[in-house]
Amino acid sequence: MARLALLTLEDRTGFVIDDALAIAELERRGLVVEEVPWRRARDWRAYDGVIVRTPWDYQRDLAGFLAVLDGIEALDVPLANPSALVRWNADKTYLRELGERGVPIVPTLFGRGLEPGELRLLPARLACDECVLKPAVGANADDAYRITTALADEAARVIAARYRARAYLAQPFVPSVLDEGEHSLFYFDGRYSHAVTKQPKRGDFRVQEEHGGLITRLEPDAALHAAGARVLGALGQEPLQARVDLVRLADGTLALMELEAIEPSLYFRMDERAPRNFADAVLAWLARGGRPPAPTRPVSA
Repeated sequence: MARLALLTLEDRTGFVIDDALAIAELERRGLVVEEVPWRRARDWRAYDGVIVRTPWDYQRDLAGFLAVLDGIEALDVPLANPSALVRWNADKTYLRELGERGVPIVPTLFGRGLEPGELRLLPARLACDECVLKPAVGANADDAYRITTALADEAARVIAARYRARAYLAQPFVPSVLDEGEHSLFYFDGRYSHAVTKQPKRGDFRVQEEHGGLITRLEPDAALHAAGARVLGALGQEPLQARVDLVRLADGTLALMELEAIEPSLYFRMDERAPRNFADAVLAWLARGGRPPAPTRPVSA
């Protein structure tokens, strides 16, 4: 009987995690599944595979998290997604690389360190009225801010202090997020599974449930399917789990907001097919000895 470890975080307070639906389906297929906080030492050789699922505090100790993943692979224990892909995806400069490969992305400015006066200049540098500032290594919209030229002095000082020695990215605020929402397409083993639309609560710009975002089931049209497939094609490999977040720009272009190939929230409860699709992919992955399908193009590590 195969044993599977799903990496999670120690303190799950305040997070919406519905992996129990997938675990029930995996156990129905005969697997023994254990959720393991990534910070806890384990003999990883006791498992037939380890899947990075909900370690949603990894950004607070990225080096430590990557060391755990490297240690798992050093023992020849199958890991999904592989540490090389996680390392690449952890720094949001991957957007620049995907843009160079032909993927439409939300226009993005990359930098490191900000002074209060520089914050107010970000919208002008992006030729917009307001922008969103995010850490280059981050998750859950932690330390994400909406920036305008009228940013108050005290707010500017507080935000600049958070970014003084930190890599960041700034993107124009995309108004369609407020009404149409952000569309997330999910892929298991490179195959489309299901999709949702995420919209922020009134007065906010963050779409995550933890910040009050509204999540609804989505049946993507042909344009959304094509945009998602284009992102995975540019990635050059078919990870066990991936989420493609797309938004519509003012000219109608479906642009990539983020590709999540580390620990995507998979919204199993939003589509009854999702737990079955995930279980199918996991069983196929284990049958291959934890190896992904052969890549069509290498990913930079």
